[in-house]
Amino acid sequence: MSTSTGDNGPNRGQRGAGRGDNRASGPRRPTLGRPARRPEPVEPERDVHDPTGVRLQKVLATAGLGSRRACESLISDGRVTVDGVQVRELGVRVDPKAAVIHLDGMRIQLDTSLITVALNKPLGIVSTMHDPEGRPSLAQFVADRDERLFHIGRLDAETEGLLLLTNDGELANRLAHPSHLVPKTYLAHVEGRVASNVGNKMLHGIMLEDGIAKVDRYHIVDSTPQAALIEIVLHEGRNRIVRRLFEEVGHPVNRLVRTQIGPIKLGDLRTGTTRVLSQPEVGSLMAQVGM
Repeated sequence: MSTSTGDNGPNRGQRGAGRGDNRASGPRRPTLGRPARRPEPVEPERDVHDPTGVRLQKVLATAGLGSRRACESLISDGRVTVDGVQVRELGVRVDPKAAVIHLDGMRIQLDTSLITVALNKPLGIVSTMHDPEGRPSLAQFVADRDERLFHIGRLDAETEGLLLLTNDGELANRLAHPSHLVPKTYLAHVEGRVASNVGNKMLHGIMLEDGIAKVDRYHIVDSTPQAALIEIVLHEGRNRIVRRLFEEVGHPVNRLVRTQIGPIKLGDLRTGTTRVLSQPEVGSLMAQVGM
């Protein structure tokens, strides 16, 4: 009995040791942790240098962004991209007709033959460059310019304010297309005391004869028992849309002035006068429509 018991004790120890050895020397079981993350491949930076092109700082200076030295600083500071690539070297050359250049994320118009003009359209002027009926048109306000300009959108004859004219066809088409949702701001002088729920109605939509129309923003600037001055913002382009909205809620418009298109403001531009938009203003318009 004693011998058997002694044999069993060592055997158990040996079996235990054997199992321990197997665990130590055998293959490890796979763990349930996250697999090692493979590094994502890094695309090499594209070379935007065009040996036959024009030095980038000269292109920027020609576009009206300052002296060449000032434009060199813009490049060195990393504020300029060419075709989506950040450029810091001063020796880079580009093709002004093909390159897409941004400064601080804003597109730069490189074609100096393209211009966009802001006009403060007076009352009684029809939004056409030539009217077959002989009514006063837009042509008289840009008659001294060599470029052949056309208007972007329209204002009816009774509406005053900001109208843009350009010879840039792509910019004009994008600004006019409803898919880009370019906001326009108006100041409407309307009859009567305006009820507090009118704004809510316009924001949620009012049914007109050609479908529902609504504004993006509504703000009462001033109000009396007899009249009100209301600022509204909308991206609709339907004919006489602002006047029809107010007529539908019982407040005919006595005077209507458009004060802003996208980022471009009428400001203190006098009635019947024009000004050429600056490079940053054109860039902001291009950004508005994804150019």
